[in-house]
Amino acid sequence: MKTKQFGHIYQLTFLPRLFPINCYLVDEGRELMLVDTGMSFCTKGILKAIKRLKKPLTRIILTHAHVDHVGSLDAVKAEFPQAWVYISTRDARILAGDLNLEALEDQTEIKGGTIQVETEPDKLLTAGDHVGSLTAYLVPGHTPGSMAFYQASSQALLAGDAFVVQGGLAVAGDKRWRFPFSAAATWSLSTAIKSAERLNQLPVQYLMVGHGKVIQRANRRMAVAIAGAKRRQGRQL
Repeated sequence: MKTKQFGHIYQLTFLPRLFPINCYLVDEGRELMLVDTGMSFCTKGILKAIKRLKKPLTRIILTHAHVDHVGSLDAVKAEFPQAWVYISTRDARILAGDLNLEALEDQTEIKGGTIQVETEPDKLLTAGDHVGSLTAYLVPGHTPGSMAFYQASSQALLAGDAFVVQGGLAVAGDKRWRFPFSAAATWSLSTAIKSAERLNQLPVQYLMVGHGKVIQRANRRMAVAIAGAKRRQGRQL
């Protein structure tokens, strides 16, 4: 595991060369929040990082319900039973194993690996909700209920898989041959592009994603990625 600090946010990266999986610890002063829990093998590293910071974990925030973001949820929750678990109202259904689509959603298959977890969310999030220093944004595309979280004080955007950096910055669903996994697990590219455009209206000093390095002063590069996704989508129509 590699750890990098960006202000009061710590990026924990597992398998950094092969298949980078990121979790984030947000230092709220007297307590910590964990954004995503990685795979099951990430548990030891997450707990070690929390112990090193010597502060209690009080919130576990999930950007979406795929296995590489919820894999250590049960184990971390067992170590910190007082920690509240947050996920979007929509992706809570996927977390519970319900892959049915709603009538107004893009009627394409919900993709990506899921697992059965014992932990039930304590709080279901909608757009605009606040969790500590973070504001929740609903960014469907990778999954129907994907969320991103923005810390205004640092202009840090914890985007989950709304964007992927590994293999080249891309919108979820826009294929990159060097790292095709995120695109293969994306539900709706057209929806993901719309969500990415909304996110790029925010000033983003730090773009923090589920797979890949942190990008600083990210808005211009986000715009280029969005334009590229639109071009490639247009050629497929």
